[in-house]
Amino acid sequence: MENLARTLKSFLDLFLQSSCPLCQRPADGALCQYCQREVLSCELSNPSQFWQGQLPVFAWGVYGGALKRAIAALKYENQPQLAQPLGHWLGSSWLTSKVSAGKKKLIVVPIPLHAKKLQQRGYNQAELLAQSFCDFTGLSLQAQGLERMRATEAQFGLSPSEREQNLVGAFRLGKKIQARLPITPVLLVDDIFTTGATGRAAAQTLQQSGIPVYGLIAIATTQKAKIASTDL
Repeated sequence: MENLARTLKSFLDLFLQSSCPLCQRPADGALCQYCQREVLSCELSNPSQFWQGQLPVFAWGVYGGALKRAIAALKYENQPQLAQPLGHWLGSSWLTSKVSAGKKKLIVVPIPLHAKKLQQRGYNQAELLAQSFCDFTGLSLQAQGLERMRATEAQFGLSPSEREQNLVGAFRLGKKIQARLPITPVLLVDDIFTTGATGRAAAQTLQQSGIPVYGLIAIATTQKAKIASTDL
């Protein structure tokens, strides 16, 4: 009888096992073991190499290969569960970086989607990444810290100046954060860091209300990695 029960359980586990959204292989978690290894191979050796300038950026990995595919599945193929491991890997890398030292009271604010796009997609991928990141790091999440006022044109294909102009007046403070302006610095979260136009526009909206911005974190960057052997 026990053997029959074990056989039945094994059959049910196999039948109910989910498929990897990237390759359709059986997967025990959000990704199969093969695709997880491929995504992890995209991790930067020095994620804080862009932590400088007007808006310091902490980027976990290179936007390419399996990581690019995972982000596309998260955003466009209704695979919100992928935010959980991605956010945890981002959080793990953040906690071991020197830029996080002594910063235990940051408020995490995701880059928002416009209401129309949010309705179409069903979720904001940056918010899901931020939630997973906060679950891992213990930082406080302010999910609606910012609101997107305009349905801006897609940034892809725009010149740097066009990207900046495209985002003028795009954001405003969320109602909860307006009611009680924080003095704790904000850590912005986005899925991909490209030219930084979106992050700068969001940071300026916060800073104009006197809210300090510590920097921006992203799961991937299109910026070319600099040769560096040590973390900041």
